[in-house]
Amino acid sequence: MKNCNYYKKLISFRYILALALLLMAPLVVAAQSKTVTGTVIDETGEPIIGAVVKVSETTLGTTTDFDGRYSINLPEDKNQLEYSYLGYETQIVTVSSGKTFNITLQPKEQLMNEVIVIGYGTQQKKDLTGSITSVSSKDFNQGLINSPEQLINGKVAGVQIVSSSGSPTSGSTIRIRGGASLNASNDPLIVLDGVPLETGGISGNSGNFLSMINPADIENMTILKDASSTAIYGSRASNGVIMITTKKGSKGLKIDVSTTHSVQQLIKYSSTLNADEYRSVINSIGTDAQKALLGNQNTTWNDEIFQLAYGTDNNVSVSTSITKNMPIRLSAGYYNQNGILQTDNAERFTGSITLSPSLFNDHLKINVNAKGSVNNNRFANTGAIYNAAAYNPTIGVYSGNNDFGGYNEPLEPSKGTPSIAGQVVNPVGLLKQYDSKSDVKRFVGNFDADYKFHFLPELRAHMVLGYDYAKGKGNISVPAEAAQYYTTGGRNYGYGPQEKDNQLFTFYLNYAKDLKDIKSKIDFTAGYDYQKWKSRSEFYQEVNVAGEIQSAVAATDNRHTLLSYYGRLNYTFDSRYLLTATVRQDGSSRFSKDNRWSTFPSVALAWRIKEENFLKNADALSNLKLRLSYGITGQQDGVDDYSYIPRYTISQDGAQYLFGDKYYYTYRPEAYVPDLKWESTQSYNIGLDFGLFNNKLSGEIDYYTRKTKDLLATVPSPAGANFDKNVTTNIGNMKSEGIELTLNGVLIDSKDWGWNVAYNMTWQKMKITNLSLVKGAKTPITYVGATSGGNYLQIMKEGYTPYTFYLYKQVYDDNGKPIEGKYEDLHKDELTNSDDRYAAGSPIPDFLFGMNSQLRYKKWSLGFSLRASVGAKVFNNNAMKLGASEVLSWNTAQINNLSKSYLETGFKNLQYLSDYYLESGDFLKMDNISLGYNFGKISPWCSLNITGMVQNAFTITGYSGVDPEIYQGIESSFYPRARVYSINVGLQF
Repeated sequence: MKNCNYYKKLISFRYILALALLLMAPLVVAAQSKTVTGTVIDETGEPIIGAVVKVSETTLGTTTDFDGRYSINLPEDKNQLEYSYLGYETQIVTVSSGKTFNITLQPKEQLMNEVIVIGYGTQQKKDLTGSITSVSSKDFNQGLINSPEQLINGKVAGVQIVSSSGSPTSGSTIRIRGGASLNASNDPLIVLDGVPLETGGISGNSGNFLSMINPADIENMTILKDASSTAIYGSRASNGVIMITTKKGSKGLKIDVSTTHSVQQLIKYSSTLNADEYRSVINSIGTDAQKALLGNQNTTWNDEIFQLAYGTDNNVSVSTSITKNMPIRLSAGYYNQNGILQTDNAERFTGSITLSPSLFNDHLKINVNAKGSVNNNRFANTGAIYNAAAYNPTIGVYSGNNDFGGYNEPLEPSKGTPSIAGQVVNPVGLLKQYDSKSDVKRFVGNFDADYKFHFLPELRAHMVLGYDYAKGKGNISVPAEAAQYYTTGGRNYGYGPQEKDNQLFTFYLNYAKDLKDIKSKIDFTAGYDYQKWKSRSEFYQEVNVAGEIQSAVAATDNRHTLLSYYGRLNYTFDSRYLLTATVRQDGSSRFSKDNRWSTFPSVALAWRIKEENFLKNADALSNLKLRLSYGITGQQDGVDDYSYIPRYTISQDGAQYLFGDKYYYTYRPEAYVPDLKWESTQSYNIGLDFGLFNNKLSGEIDYYTRKTKDLLATVPSPAGANFDKNVTTNIGNMKSEGIELTLNGVLIDSKDWGWNVAYNMTWQKMKITNLSLVKGAKTPITYVGATSGGNYLQIMKEGYTPYTFYLYKQVYDDNGKPIEGKYEDLHKDELTNSDDRYAAGSPIPDFLFGMNSQLRYKKWSLGFSLRASVGAKVFNNNAMKLGASEVLSWNTAQINNLSKSYLETGFKNLQYLSDYYLESGDFLKMDNISLGYNFGKISPWCSLNITGMVQNAFTITGYSGVDPEIYQGIESSFYPRARVYSINVGLQF
């Protein structure tokens, strides 16, 4: 029978082929395929325009017209058609006979039923009552990513992420809704697979502790912003929570291999005089001695210290299942990135394993995660950045002799000249003769078990055991001939090892029941946490090359413990009205017994307005939900482990005791506050979630206000009242508020084309409302932040934003040129003194914007991500500290370069506190542009995609310095952020 059919087909084929020679090729198509027609409608009977109809397992397809009609040729060897449309369930139809198929697509609630990771559990997106944003791996920022937080930069309203510098070893400052404290930590709590991570840094990696987590292992990042969503974490949640979920195993075998290679390029550096400009100035205003120090070289010092920097990031992962119910995933990664500043390098090895067995008919689910990393860092001496700006551009790098290793230096070795005031050593020697390396290891593991009781499936018991361990050490070596440590005979400084570990035990019960008879659902969680932190370091001392002791650091052993009890109730009535109530009680060993425990409650309500009868049939409206929440969260991070008890520490350098002919370190009492207590933040949030046109346009808008009381702040201590002039205590209040808007649009979604756009906007305002120990009393200004020439530029003051600039208002002549030393007499008392300084602006932006776009055409994809910041001020300290001719006469051994601002001002003396140097920090940054091509199957067992990317593509700003994006707003010898060109190759097996 099979043979008979074969010959019939063969005869038919020959017959058609013969006709084709006479009647042209279209009849071949008619014979080898059949045309299927029909209409595609939605659940209400309305035609769906633009629905995709394709032949299953092929790229053949079409779309429906304005009447929902379609026509498609089905090849003879295919018998299935696939119908799909955004927001609707895909339907596959087997075409056994007939040529007309009318299809009704059913709406899907995939978007609203998306499961979101929250504190101690998960929840469907439609049931959320708090302000929560989730970003999955498909929406992460692309390119060479050295730390997880960079994956979501610019993606989430209310979240500001600022990298501390362009170094590959640097970290980022993360602020959710601006932070809620002054001197205590403003960092969010980061939870990795249920384990709250150790915060801060460790010896050898103090800048970026989070970078030891491989970004390639991350599946999802969820940001909890309001008190309703964060209060379940109580004492650590005042600054928000970032939940990180890593990738798990799969049922089938899946192998992913990716490699990224990049080149980083310097974009901009401090603007100083070139050699010709410098000679002209010195010959115009310099003394004979200064003119004699001019050379005949034209050296661009920044070109001598910066470089094109190569980087690579390579990852491989294997996901499969050992048995039917035991998925496993293994991964390994290697990252190596040179900095654009020579001798700067970060190297990271990572590995992870995840087991996710499901036992007893899925009643017991277990997740075992183990992640390890080894970081090898080499740190450049970043002082070379200032030195390159300040060093004489008319002399060369090398002296031609053996003194100081052959580098041109302003010292006289034959006379043993010591370091002198204002001396700037050779920036190239500063880099090449400085060898600073560290070795840091980290392990994060957890055992997570979830048991659904056989006798009561609605009840689950959940246990988490977590462990986070890190160890870091390093060494700094400088040869004796180096000018930078000439007077001490070099440097040989080994620090560490420092060890930190964080142990967690969590147990909670969860009861979830759908009470259909009364149209209700309840979800109740109650649990207990125990978490203990330890930090230990050994005694270590610095010696020079000759073995002479230069300084010493005492051993440390710090510990603190947190105990917690918590409960949460989620209640839903008639799928429309939602309630979330949370309470947590925390006890911290950082406070005395009288103040150790504190309670943090929250409550949230949500109304799914779309489910009401008057909107249920509104076809254009896919989602409409109103949210309202209130809660209290706490703060104890950033406080010393023993701030409430008397203790003694070893004295600092310069404070030793002379006994005989030797100086000895002594132990001295530290300041302490016995009644230190929790800082607490009250938060209100009102939000609206919406979706239109089957969620082709969706978004949310939130307004929040927060009030922090019992601020943990460092303030001046009255003379004789404590053992330090400054003390950290509970003092004052602060208020903040903001508006957040998020919009997501699917502008095009067809077989060949797709275009998604996401936009977010944040408005934020922070103000200190009280800084007095006595309510109503007038408080002095507290000077904070970095200094310039020994002068504080910023203050904490009631009624102002934290870290407000406090400067003099510069006076200008009729030509707009600043008059040296002339400032406005704001008090109108014919005197210009410190009383005439004014609040000149804040380093905290008023508005933050983010926009992301992904355009797809067949196998091509084009994407970009940009950010903007408006309202922040930046003090250009680079221009100020080289902005006057006095820098030429700081010492007689050398003359230093000048900022180009000098050509505009002609200042003779540095104007440390002039608002002339305070500039707008507004900017628009194109963070990422990517162009990719998905080759699809290049063999039966392998798929290939290639993506080219440019990171930090451009910045539009009116700021004259290196970069307007400076945390706390003072740019001083900033390590520039580079432009990165990279290519990524991904293989899937």
